[in-house]
Parts: sequence; C-alpha cells; structure tokens
Amino acid sequence: MSVVHHLSPGWLLDHLSFINKANYQLRQHQESFCSKNNPTSVYMDSLQLDPGSPFGAPAMCFAPDFTTVSGNDDEGSCEVITEKYVFRSELFNVAKPYIVPAVRKERQQSNKNENLVTDYKQEVSVSVGKKRKRCIAFNQGELDAMEYHTKIRELILDGSSKLIQEGLRSGFLYPLVEKQDGSSGCITLPLDACNLSELCEMAKHLPSLNEMELQTLQLMGDDMSVIELDLSSQIIENNSSFSKMITLMGQKYLLPPQSSFLLSDISCMQPLLNCGKTFDAIVIDPPWENKSVKRSNRYSSLSPQQIKRMPIPKLAAADCLIVTWVTNRQKHLCFVKEELYPSWSVEVVAEWYWVKITNSGEFVFPLDSPHKKPYECLVLGRVKEKTALALRNPDVRVPPVPDQKLIVSVPCVLHSHKPPLTGL
Repeated sequence: MSVVHHLSPGWLLDHLSFINKANYQLRQHQESFCSKNNPTSVYMDSLQLDPGSPFGAPAMCFAPDFTTVSGNDDEGSCEVITEKYVFRSELFNVAKPYIVPAVRKERQQSNKNENLVTDYKQEVSVSVGKKRKRCIAFNQGELDAMEYHTKIRELILDGSSKLIQEGLRSGFLYPLVEKQDGSSGCITLPLDACNLSELCEMAKHLPSLNEMELQTLQLMGDDMSVIELDLSSQIIENNSSFSKMITLMGQKYLLPPQSSFLLSDISCMQPLLNCGKTFDAIVIDPPWENKSVKRSNRYSSLSPQQIKRMPIPKLAAADCLIVTWVTNRQKHLCFVKEELYPSWSVEVVAEWYWVKITNSGEFVFPLDSPHKKPYECLVLGRVKEKTALALRNPDVRVPPVPDQKLIVSVPCVLHSHKPPLTGL
C-alpha cells in the first residue's frame, strides 16, 4: 500500500513502496541437468545492473529472488527461476530543498562564520540599505496566481505540517543529518534518458493498420523470456501474474502483471477506442504549454484545444472519475474547470494538492516562492448525472469525493513522475 498515514487533511504517500509492490517479477523456465547429487536450489547475490543491462543504470536494481527445481532425480529437470526487479531508492533521495529559503541560507552562513557574525550582519544591513527599490509590476496572470495561493496557503501549510509530523514520529521521515562540510551526502545520479517519447513519434508515422491488425496483442502465460516487439499502434496487454520484459527498438521495458499500454499519443488513439473498453477512472497529465518547456525544448506541449479534442467521453464508463493534473498557472486551472470538463460532460467535484517534500519533511521549494511552488493541483470530476444515467447499474452506489485534500510525498528525481493515486 502506498499510503503511509491517513489523517483528516489527506495522505502521506510512499511512491517507492508502491512501485516495488507492483510485482515486477520475471518467471522463466530453464533446462538444467540436475541429478540427485546436485542441489535443488540456487542462490544468487543481488546484482546492480550495468549501463548495458535491460534498464540501464541507475534506474533499476536487479536481484534474483529464488530458484526452485522440479523433475526426476536422475534425469534432466526444469528450473523455474523468478527474478525480482526493484526501483532504486536513490531516485527518491531528496535530502535537501531544491531552493533553500533565504532565511535558512543566512542562518547556514552565520553558522559557518561564528567569529564574524557581527561584521557579517553589519555588512548585509549596509549593502541592503544602499540598494534602490525596484518597482515591480505584476501581470494579470501573476496577480491571479498570488490570489489563489493566498486562498490555499493555510490549507497547504497546516495540513502538510500534520502529515509531516506524523511521518517524523513514525520514522518514515527523518531529520536531515548534515556532515562536517555542510553537505547532506546526496548522491548525484547520471540519469539515463528514456526513448519512449521518440518511439511514440516514430509509431505515429507508421502506415495505417486495418481493423484486424488493430486488435489487442495479449502476452499470455507465466513463462516468457524477453519478447521482441515491432513498433505498432497496438495495445499490448499482460494478463499473466508475472511481469513481462519486452524489447522495443533495442531497449528493454518491464510490463507489470495485469496491465496494458498503447505506444501512442492523443493524435492516434483509435486502437484504444477499438478495444471496446470503458474505464472507471482516467488520469490525465497533459504537457501544458509554458515558457520553461518552450525554452528547454524538453518535450512537445499541447494547446488547450488539442487537449479538448481527446475522446474522453467515448472512454469513460458511467460515473467515471476524471483526474487532471494542472500546473500552477491559473489560466490552465480555469480552462479545466470552466471549459474542458464541461465539454466532456464532466462535473468538477474536488480539487486536491500534491505537496512535494524532502526526506526530512521540508518543502522542496519555499511555500511563498514567486517562481516555483512546492505543490501542484489536480482537478477531480465525474461524468455528469444525466450522461451516466443510461449506463449506470442501479445497485451501484457512487461514493462522494472529498474536497481540498492533500497528497504529501517525496518526489522522484526523474522528471514529472507523479505520485500514485491507486491507494486513495
């Protein structure tokens, strides 16, 4: 379970635990020539994958879990090897805030220069006194963001404090231990890029497939070695109780049990529509337009009108819960609530907030930072009553969704990994 603590303000989550409990285990049959003199079990040390391994360092850590042998004592037998993969805990090692508040910086500096505290304070006061005050004019978007922040500030601060204190008491969170040189021992990880976005772009330009070829590809059976897959706009489904390792264009990926995926983007969602399924919950994390993304060219963004054209009404079951991640731009939040959801016949039922903290319980950004906030918003909505009425089972009671809840967690250092919502 990803939920560590559940209090009235919301939840304290363990994202790492959620990933590792998804049963990333590979099960394979291997021929062996065992006799009654050979051991019936094989024990292997835990191994860290090198850069040429299936996932590439440092994303995963590999440890064979156990090996059992069945068959006759005098003849060759078949080994059933189960290998377990776990996500590297270093990717959730956020020991310090990304931006240290100015007050804390001054305090750290004064601690380093205990003998010069008086002179330091005088120097600061003089230099500040000589600076000319700048006249800062805020645009309407910035004013709206400041007003919204003022409304939810106490909710974020008070609720987070309660959950963080509970996490510190239980030992899930722990105080930061500074070393003599002032560092906290953070590990800098050489993060490997994932090529899924490039593969999506390639898959989009493949020739159109006919109806027969658009059927879901099911990976059946618990015994399966690495599966080579061609690029295709096709749903890949793993119905087994173990993970499958698939290879796409030379890169290996783990597909967890009882799951499926479509290598595509919203411009090619026909295979998803053709599978004939509808969903009780749909989580959307759009690549919103913003200046930072445009400057960095990290990924392609979508305009509001492109997001609006997503075929959500065709994918949503009766009373489907729609959850959309929204950046802290008020323009995007208003668009979701006032334009996007109404166009999908979805009624807004709640706003939740993901509060990002360090392992010691500090906000990753100063709460009142004008540039980056330590929280993100997610808007929850339900398919409207009239739309869902024709499809609804009268015996099913839809539970209410609580409003103004907090999700507090240590974020993954990999870009844009959102916390798991399944346990909530």
